[in-house]
Amino acid sequence: MQNKKNFLICLAGLPASGKSTFAQKLKVELRNTFQNKEIKIVDPDIIRKSLIKGEEFDHTKEQIVREKNLLEIRNLLKNGFIVISDDLNYYSSMRHDLRAIAKDLNLLFFVVYISTPLDICIQWNEKRGKPIPNEVIYKINCKFDYFVKYDWDTPDLIFDLSKPKNIDKKITKFLLKINRELKRKRIAKKVKQAEVKRTYKTYHEKLDSLTRKIVAELLQDPHNRKNKNKIIRLRRIFIKDNLSPKLTDSKIQKRFKNFLKKKLNIEIK
Repeated sequence: MQNKKNFLICLAGLPASGKSTFAQKLKVELRNTFQNKEIKIVDPDIIRKSLIKGEEFDHTKEQIVREKNLLEIRNLLKNGFIVISDDLNYYSSMRHDLRAIAKDLNLLFFVVYISTPLDICIQWNEKRGKPIPNEVIYKINCKFDYFVKYDWDTPDLIFDLSKPKNIDKKITKFLLKINRELKRKRIAKKVKQAEVKRTYKTYHEKLDSLTRKIVAELLQDPHNRKNKNKIIRLRRIFIKDNLSPKLTDSKIQKRFKNFLKKKLNIEIK
């Protein structure tokens, strides 16, 4: 199941839902599966702590945190890492920003929704000593975009960490899905390359045929035969410079005739 391509996994869920714990477990499974790839978990809290002095939350820094978070994800993906975004990602716009990065880099994008219920998140938060004010969790729950606005915004895996039964099986199934999508992407790329190759071959044959016909007509004139070798050489140069399959038959003929007129200083009908 080793693959050359990397991808982006977006975690989404309430604070204290167990996303970070899940991210670490997923990282281990990804490393076991994709042994030739480096896996990186990107947690914006690390960026946030580096910007905020003291323990108080500073909402004025959040835009900077967001920008740095997205930039780090983009750079890691560009450098071949498999990336897990360990963030709340509770707005569809947040998930869209991540999807846009993956799309721009021509990489696959997956969403994992950690669906741990609100009351369990509150319980877990209190057991941890309330590192996040409970009112913040309630507010985020009210604002959460629950994957109903857009067709693209559908979780590839939904997991309630308060019910950990079959977590390994679900992760294995998820990784199999990733592998299938990577394989489908590779096949699609090969098909596209084959189509381009066929198109290029057909166009090259057309380019060869049309220019050859013009040269043959040109050499019927005795005045042009003395330049036969030069005309043949110019034809080869023209073909080399016009291999991109963008010209119609009429444009090939017109361009080649103008090319010969300029180089030979003769009139061609």
